[in-house]
Amino acid sequence: MTTTKKIGIISKPKKKDAEHILAQLVIWLKDKGAEPLMDQETAGLIDVKTHYTRQDIASLSEFIIVLGGDGTLLSIARLIGARGTPILGVNLGSLGFLTEVTLDEMYPLLEEILRGEMIIDERGMLETSVQRAGKEVAMYTVLNDVVINKGALARMILMETRVGGRYLNTYRADGLIISTPTGSTAYSLSAGGPIVYPTVGAVIISPICPHTLTNRPIVVPDDTTIEVTLRTENEDVLVTLDGQEGHPLKYMDTVVIKKTKGTTRLILSPKKDYYQILRQKLRWGV
Repeated sequence: MTTTKKIGIISKPKKKDAEHILAQLVIWLKDKGAEPLMDQETAGLIDVKTHYTRQDIASLSEFIIVLGGDGTLLSIARLIGARGTPILGVNLGSLGFLTEVTLDEMYPLLEEILRGEMIIDERGMLETSVQRAGKEVAMYTVLNDVVINKGALARMILMETRVGGRYLNTYRADGLIISTPTGSTAYSLSAGGPIVYPTVGAVIISPICPHTLTNRPIVVPDDTTIEVTLRTENEDVLVTLDGQEGHPLKYMDTVVIKKTKGTTRLILSPKKDYYQILRQKLRWGV
């Protein structure tokens, strides 16, 4: 007796043509003998009733199809956390670094996945804790980056940074980006950071508009702990997670960042490789 495959679908609700694409996908999966699971927001696009939440889908699905862009996938990766549920990112707009599969490629790839032919890429994540007066006041998990930055009207901020308990530098800058290799093509890249192959065991520390121009990005091993303490008083400072969540920082707060035990598991297309995506996305050779 075979068990019906439960396949999660989460869509960006305001994406153009999402309703039509979602409706076709649900019919196709059912025709293949699979059971599509949708959260309430996604199901609402095609007027289907469901009691499932996104947390339910993360725990019940064999894999999750994310219809949207990189931002949608990042939010789902944080939701899944260490569960390890594979994610298939299908881009509904321009090519993304994470949602690399196009609509034309989706159904042929799903055919392969349902036959058991699934290529998985393990992506490291960062666990981020905000410590205040010796107590943890917030905890997050990110796939791309942790960013400490000042408000629009704030002056440069001082950030004392330690790596593995050893003093690295006190950055005087607009902010600091601590990025995974996956996030090296996001905000870190615009701040002058290097592109790092996604499966390399590394973390990138990139200052944003540093006061001292010789303060350049540095790559450190991912098995170490990074601690950043805010040394500036009376300034508007925020730590943001994957550019989607935020937490205000106070004077002498410490942001502690280290590698998580689990990984984000992305389903890859066998017809694409990372270098091809770089060439297309960054328009190399154009």
